[in-house]
Amino acid sequence: MSHSLKQQNSLLNTLATPLAVRLAAREGQLTGPTSGLANGFVQVNLVILPEEQATGFLRFCQANPKPCPLLAVSEPGARFCSKLGDDLDIARDVPSYQIFRHGKHACSVNDVSNDWRDDLVTFALGCSFTFEHALISNGLRVRHIDENRNVPMYNTTLALESAGGFGGNLVVSMRPFPAADAIRAVQITTRYPQVHGEPVHLGNPALIGISDLNTPDYGDAVTCEEHELPVFWACGVTPHKVLMDAGVEFAITHAPGHMLVTDIPDYRLALF
Repeated sequence: MSHSLKQQNSLLNTLATPLAVRLAAREGQLTGPTSGLANGFVQVNLVILPEEQATGFLRFCQANPKPCPLLAVSEPGARFCSKLGDDLDIARDVPSYQIFRHGKHACSVNDVSNDWRDDLVTFALGCSFTFEHALISNGLRVRHIDENRNVPMYNTTLALESAGGFGGNLVVSMRPFPAADAIRAVQITTRYPQVHGEPVHLGNPALIGISDLNTPDYGDAVTCEEHELPVFWACGVTPHKVLMDAGVEFAITHAPGHMLVTDIPDYRLALF
């Protein structure tokens, strides 16, 4: 094992709490995906927009709760949100951000402090990384965690509900399971509607416009055995594509797979 890989594995072993993950990202020590970190705590997708577009995006989230389950909205210009955590800096606590200008991806950075504006409103959206802990706790194997990869994500032909000047097609994340485990995964994730909930599709990916599981549009490909079913969930990368389709003047999001880890315990979002 290389020295750098040993250092990374050593770092990951210390990231058992939300604050530890946020501080590691803030200090530039953590730059990779957050899946599997701080198990038992909610991770969120971020969409950060000028206040002028925020009302329209709020309406879009309300019309599309599967890909955009809204957990919190900040005040304009605020880099904190008490609903998400105490020691928290929205501009520095995500391992990797994406900046969009005029509908195009401009750059990826580890800190957006220099790009922050007083009119920016942050939307915190539920993330499927949250229910992965529940899957694992119930004895299911999550392939991208086992293979130390980012979750594979795909563009689809499934249409979203247009609202607030935003629209387009759904992006999904995929996790493969044997049939019996796939049924159990549906049962488990249905209890978590605020983090995408139950799958939107399972089985033949061509039926939702995916031609090749080995070439995801975002994230990394994972092994899917012949006896396994690919299971697809609505994904928080959906707003990234929606923002580009809308040609927004300026926006910041998390990079796919690189989430903000909150102090909210998973169990608070579970339906019993």
